[in-house]
Amino acid sequence: MRVLIKNVFVEGKRRDILIEENRIKEIGEVRREEDMEVIDGSNKIAIPGLINSHTHIPMTLFRGVADDLPLMEWLNNYIWPMEAKLNEKIVYCGTLLGCVEMIKTGTTTFNDMYFFLEGIAKAVDESGVRGVLAYGMIDLFDEDRREKELEKAEYYINYIKDLNNSRILPALGPHAPYTCSKELLKKAKDLAIKYNVPIHIHMNETLDEIKMVKEKTGMEPFLYLNSFNFFDNIKVIAAHCVHLTDEEIKIIKDKNINVSHNPISNLKLASGIAPIPKLLKENVNITLGTDGCGSNNNLNLFEEIKVSAILHKGYNLDPTLIKAEEAFKFATINGAKALGIDAGEIKEGKLADIVLINKNNPTLRPIENIRSHLVYSFNGFVDDVIIDGKIVMRDREIITLDEQKVYEMAEKAYDKLRE
Repeated sequence: MRVLIKNVFVEGKRRDILIEENRIKEIGEVRREEDMEVIDGSNKIAIPGLINSHTHIPMTLFRGVADDLPLMEWLNNYIWPMEAKLNEKIVYCGTLLGCVEMIKTGTTTFNDMYFFLEGIAKAVDESGVRGVLAYGMIDLFDEDRREKELEKAEYYINYIKDLNNSRILPALGPHAPYTCSKELLKKAKDLAIKYNVPIHIHMNETLDEIKMVKEKTGMEPFLYLNSFNFFDNIKVIAAHCVHLTDEEIKIIKDKNINVSHNPISNLKLASGIAPIPKLLKENVNITLGTDGCGSNNNLNLFEEIKVSAILHKGYNLDPTLIKAEEAFKFATINGAKALGIDAGEIKEGKLADIVLINKNNPTLRPIENIRSHLVYSFNGFVDDVIIDGKIVMRDREIITLDEQKVYEMAEKAYDKLRE
């Protein structure tokens, strides 16, 4: 399949983009041929598809369920009891809803940790998005549960590999140091090496969880995991990283740990503000995640880009921190690097994950300042989405899914959770 995006704005210049199979073949002036599907880009801006580095996609069904609560109360009294009612079909419906939202707001790849991965993978396959999927392991220091969780995690790695879908990749997801035993964490690392997959884990999200880890181990979470070489020889995406000591920052730097910054979720749950400027000074790879819709409450990564750019300015009383272009890279190039995906840029040879935005939008004018607008003023709703070389949305109409049917299915799934 060949797709030609004709006369589109790329980095401030009008160019053609030729896509062959799932890659960007040529950028420049391309002659139109009969076998090409042509998109008129004369009124559009092309950007790389956004990459959401920390999500729990089925939690779209928990949107608005338990607002304005501390994390532990939110988890223990609301989220975990509802999650006990989940099944594959409900997870499938919630994931479809999340895929619709991500497509419409320009996210082409997401890194997820959750349960019932058959349902998630089915929705990802049907929608056309790109997903890195991990089963969320929690053993609560119970040996019998630990073995079952590890068996499920390994099963799902092989399940996803057997799908043989280049858009759906496996990962390992030990939930966090305060919910996972040392034995589980060590075995998760062994599995990561065995199957050459990344580890996706929550780290240092709240002061309460850090206190729990310190009471149990005598160390802060990063020091504790580092004491048994957890971070060695594997790729790690550490979500949140809100409260960090200087020693922990050094570990993050030395072990090349990728940090998933989730500013909106951290603000809404009053978890705190991650020390992103400090991490950047140490050349840590910063990416952006939305977290789940139970705590955000959406998957619109453009909101996350804006907040990441302005939050640290205000908190540190320094307007020069996190420049617009840097914040945009968090959600594109940096996310691709963290997940090991050859995307995040519009360049010849890269995966064809491209988003088109109509420039006839009041938030994008004057057009000369478009890089600033995409960070500070754009509302996030895009016009066309191409993922892995295939057109997934055209002129705001999703091609791969029946949007209205997805909404109806999501409402029925939510009713099941509330029974």
